[in-house]
Amino acid sequence: MNRPLLSSTDPALFKRKFCAVQGNAPFPWQERLFQQFCRGIVPHALDLPTGLGKTSVMAIWLLARALADETNRNRIPRRLVYVVDRRTVVDQATAEAEKLRKWLDQDEVAADLKASFGLGKASLPISTLRGQHIDNREWLADPTTSAIVVGTVDMIGSRLLFSGYGVSSKMRPYHAGLLGADSLVVLDEAHLVPPFEALLKTIARDPNSEFAPRSGNGGTPVPGFRLMSLSATGRKDEADGGVIFRLAKEDHQHPVVQQRLRAAKRLTPSEAKDGKSLVERLAERAWALGTESQAARVLVYCHSRDDGALKVKGAIDERARMDKIAIASELLVGGRRLREREALFKWLETHGFVGERKEAQVPTFLIATSAGEVGVDMDADHLVCDLVEWERMVQRLGRVNRRGGDDRVAVIEVVAAPPGKEKKDGETRPERLKRLRRPIDALNGDASPAAIVALKENQSLKEALQEAQTPAPLRPPLTRALVDAWSMTSLEEHTGRPEIEPWLRGWVEDDQPQATVVWRRFLPVCMSGEKLTSKTVNKFFDEAPPQTSEGLETETWRIAEWLLARVEAVGKAAKTPGDIEASGSLDKNSVVLFVLNSRGELDGKDGGDGQWTLGALAKLNRKENKREKDSFERSLAGRTLVVSSLLGGLNSDGMLDNDVAVGPSTVDTDETWEPRPFRVRETSEQSATADDNWRETYRFAIAQTEDGEESRWIVVEERRHQPQSVDDRAIARFEQTLMDHRCAAERIARDFAKVLSLPPAYSDMLAIAARLHDEGKQALRWQRAFNAPRDGEVYAKTKGPINFKRLDGYRHEFGSLPFLQDDAAFKALSYDLQDLALHLVAAHHGGARPVIETRSCEDAPPTALETRARDVALRFARLQKQWGPWGLAWWESLLRAADQQASRENEERAGDKGDSSKPGEDG
Repeated sequence: MNRPLLSSTDPALFKRKFCAVQGNAPFPWQERLFQQFCRGIVPHALDLPTGLGKTSVMAIWLLARALADETNRNRIPRRLVYVVDRRTVVDQATAEAEKLRKWLDQDEVAADLKASFGLGKASLPISTLRGQHIDNREWLADPTTSAIVVGTVDMIGSRLLFSGYGVSSKMRPYHAGLLGADSLVVLDEAHLVPPFEALLKTIARDPNSEFAPRSGNGGTPVPGFRLMSLSATGRKDEADGGVIFRLAKEDHQHPVVQQRLRAAKRLTPSEAKDGKSLVERLAERAWALGTESQAARVLVYCHSRDDGALKVKGAIDERARMDKIAIASELLVGGRRLREREALFKWLETHGFVGERKEAQVPTFLIATSAGEVGVDMDADHLVCDLVEWERMVQRLGRVNRRGGDDRVAVIEVVAAPPGKEKKDGETRPERLKRLRRPIDALNGDASPAAIVALKENQSLKEALQEAQTPAPLRPPLTRALVDAWSMTSLEEHTGRPEIEPWLRGWVEDDQPQATVVWRRFLPVCMSGEKLTSKTVNKFFDEAPPQTSEGLETETWRIAEWLLARVEAVGKAAKTPGDIEASGSLDKNSVVLFVLNSRGELDGKDGGDGQWTLGALAKLNRKENKREKDSFERSLAGRTLVVSSLLGGLNSDGMLDNDVAVGPSTVDTDETWEPRPFRVRETSEQSATADDNWRETYRFAIAQTEDGEESRWIVVEERRHQPQSVDDRAIARFEQTLMDHRCAAERIARDFAKVLSLPPAYSDMLAIAARLHDEGKQALRWQRAFNAPRDGEVYAKTKGPINFKRLDGYRHEFGSLPFLQDDAAFKALSYDLQDLALHLVAAHHGGARPVIETRSCEDAPPTALETRARDVALRFARLQKQWGPWGLAWWESLLRAADQQASRENEERAGDKGDSSKPGEDG
């Protein structure tokens, strides 16, 4: 183990390091939190006013991991998982993670710190929500190193519950294991997602002792799962045993903290009246604040996108055109593809809304919906907004004059809509406005953070604040039976495995259902127009799953209207008016839409097959088919729609646009896309193309000759040298003997065990499993199917190509189990550790949870193979009970990571000598 650089009780080095990475000296609360981390203490929640740098918890965690003594460092989780709301379009956490990575790579002293993280010369693994590190999954490569993961509630929650969106079924246990153990989840704006916070609390605190490993007398070697919630709305967590970290006396005496808490924000409530609509009033007041006396940066918040933000921006732009005044304006709304969001962040930086404050050169207007309320520390000069629930108002009020000082005074105008007679949930609009206005009126024109803190602490206003907030949605409880069902990832069907959405978000009344759109140039379709089997399609999307960077999430009604509008536009472009016969490469029989469920498989909901042709979609546009159209829209909720890029429909801002006919860039064909873990192409070559950068993982035929011979294929290729999949491939650039792969995997497994301080018996177990995990590849069927050299050696890695017909479904993991049971070192293990080793080997490609394929295994009679497979399933049940769902998945991740790292070493050899040299000997 690496020794710490110094004792954590020395505050001087922390201050210097913090200042080096953050650019400013730490606040007292940041020093106190660092000291707590260094003692292995993680508060359950941080309740801090806006503007005081909550995202700095990343830097504090990182420095604590480096500077704590050896004993306490092992109590600080290796992975920090920063979770933001799914509405977030641009996030501050990404910038914070990138800053830390850059600092560690460049700072001379920081290079010494890397040893404490197990990084060596490598960069800090980060996975972010935008930019070049977007969901790149670097954090999966090595379970022993420090890493930062930034994700949304849906991304992190689905993966934690063994149901990862955009993650193949065989990789879901790996993601769950590394998220559910040795991780600190930092939940930003926790008050916005109470169901998800409750779920995380259940896992972290485990009140009924359902999920943690059974420790026994010697404790458990599985590192824990920790949760720290962030909020600026006032926490009341002590009732359920939570420890809340708040500002202390020394914070309030700090001059910079005082400046930010007292930042002047003059609040004026008003109403849209005199015949003016809410939109007109918002645009009018924003224009006045942006253009009077001197140019200013004005932030405008609208509850509605279509009837609010879009119209306000249109009105401001029209006013500038009429008055011939140069302005800058931008929309910050949801419904953007992730890849295009980076341009929006650059705009915010350029105009001083994020990062370094800049004086406006021209009147500058940012018009936002709730997507701009979360995730990013924006700072405007003035604010105009409509009236919404109190917890959202707190977010909005914190987006102006964040730093205070310089005699700055932000003008804030909160505009209530004109009163109406309609009722909602038994409440008239005037009654609702009165309820929401009470906290605003109670501020008496002062919206500074200090005034908001005082308001929260005013017991006489407790009921008014409660009534002005959105009620927490109902949510189902998390039970062990549910998690067990989700964790059985090798079962294609399970009647007790529900969709996970209610556990992440609860049941929200009037919440418009959402879906995600992904564009692809190559889809699993035949050239003849015939649909492929669901098995083939699912295999294709298993090898080329939807990526985070591809997704555009928005309301299902909006997607349905857009999709059918594009279908109609393609029809009008056809040669025969009124009929879809041909448009570009599409015709009425072309499959242009695949609907995938949350597990990434074709959705057969309502009797459909999840595949839609252009002609079938066109029929939904007919008036007589309105019922079918409505049913189609409802069926999209929570689904991922993979559409042909030939349909177009995405503008340069990454938003749905009915009028755009040009197809957007796609991950499968765009060489500039980053990260790009795979590519897809069409070929007439029967064998895989030799390529140092790509290797074939799957192909299917799309055309045949007159004689019925396959003549054309769609091929999926995976990028070499990437940690993203962490699913070891037997096809490699350089052949490797089984003996060499054994040695490499065992060595790496022992290195992992040493860094993790595993007890000797567990270290031996992991090493034995690593040494023998691929013994099933000795089978002649495997060697012939993978085209291994016939030189008397047994190979673990070959150059291929794979003959899948000869392989006939054989799983070498299953064939490895008898070798393990006959090994002398294995027999010396305790019974419990033998059980664990057998499971790790059986599950090292994501199977055996609980079932495993027995087909084409020829080392025993069929009845013996059935018994062995039954033992695999029963063993999974026993170990799941002993280690808990996440504990067992964590153990699996250790062996799988060692296997993958051994393979990566072989891939990175300097030259192809055509021999079986040990990995690393020749470079």
